[in-house]
Amino acid sequence: MTENAWTKPSTWLVLLLGLFMLLNTARAFADPFGFSVYMGLPLTDRANDGFVQVYALRAAFLGFFALALLWLGNTRALALFATVAIMMPVGDSILTASHHASPLIVARHAATAVVLAVTAALLANRAAKEYA
Repeated sequence: MTENAWTKPSTWLVLLLGLFMLLNTARAFADPFGFSVYMGLPLTDRANDGFVQVYALRAAFLGFFALALLWLGNTRALALFATVAIMMPVGDSILTASHHASPLIVARHAATAVVLAVTAALLANRAAKEYA
């Protein structure tokens, strides 16, 4: 990563996205039922919160992995990671829409996909310059 990486919007986007995943981890563990409502797929039985906790573990991995790549300054890996990660909010949008979640929830998932796409494009452009 270049010396002035903290002046790049892509750096801040990765930082915010990684922290967002860690926030989701904490929210999912603290209140699995509430988090399932927030995600647009409310649990029908509050006792069946295992899948929400599985989500939380995966969100923790993704958040820490993104932040680790950022810390290491591996722009190329971050670009690939952000590109591949787009499938998650796209899938979330489709899944929540198919389960009749509110349009606002579906749009929030879609907006996350757009932010990831912008982040991936900025990172890919940056990596092309840094590794040229």
